[in-house]
Amino acid sequence: WRGREGAPYSTLVPSDEVTINYRHGLPVITLTLPTRGERCQFTVKPVVTTVGAFLQDVQREDKGIERAEVFTTDGTKVSDGTLMEILLMNDFKLVINNTAYSVSPPVTDKLSSEHATEVEDIKSLVHRLFVALHLEDHQIRKERELLQKVDHLKGELLPLEQMKARIMDSADAKTSRLLWVGLALMSTQGGALAWLTWWVYSWDIMEPVTYFITYGSAMAFYAYFVLTKQDYIYPQAKDRQFLHYFHRKSKKQRFNVERYNKLKDDLAEAEESLRRLRQPLHLRLPIQEINDKD
Repeated sequence: WRGREGAPYSTLVPSDEVTINYRHGLPVITLTLPTRGERCQFTVKPVVTTVGAFLQDVQREDKGIERAEVFTTDGTKVSDGTLMEILLMNDFKLVINNTAYSVSPPVTDKLSSEHATEVEDIKSLVHRLFVALHLEDHQIRKERELLQKVDHLKGELLPLEQMKARIMDSADAKTSRLLWVGLALMSTQGGALAWLTWWVYSWDIMEPVTYFITYGSAMAFYAYFVLTKQDYIYPQAKDRQFLHYFHRKSKKQRFNVERYNKLKDDLAEAEESLRRLRQPLHLRLPIQEINDKD
């Protein structure tokens, strides 16, 4: 059998030189340290210990070991990141310096399905007991954190809310003035047309004028649709003008709309989490059951 570089190892030791036994559910690897000539046991945790960590433990125990590697039976090197649980599933070769040890892990008996089910039931019971004993303390601690977060968000929102109220009052006043100006212009236009029709000219002269005024109004409404992609509906037009005044005023007063919206969303999320958390505190029910009821 040849190593990674293709050179034969000086010694190939039988499998009984390195033994693996299970003690308290953990594999114990026993081997002879080459420099000290002593038998040494290494207990590994298969699900967390890697091949590299095991080899480091061996080299740390015997400073005379210059080389320690693990190969499969066909000569392929096993990476240091491989878990020992994977390595112990098949036979392998442990190379220390120039000596190769043939290792045959024992076949472990698999748990029966009934025993495995009992173990899972015990784990589930322990988990439920832990939740029952510690859930209320966790919820109270979480409630305190959420209350602190809500108070902090409200403190940041207070000056922004005051600024927003002033800006909204100003925008609403400008929008109302614009509506009244529009009404005044329409009234003036109607009065002028009536005066020209009955006192200055006749209907025969004013009829084409009113036609073109009506057609011009239709063109204005169509232009509004082209620019805004919305029909000219009075409530929507009023809201659009209000938002125009609001954002223009916000820009002048340096009111950060995006930050305000972000704080409002965070506050709503924190208050909703607090509401859901307080329901199981009062009813002594887990949060999952509250969500199912919703």
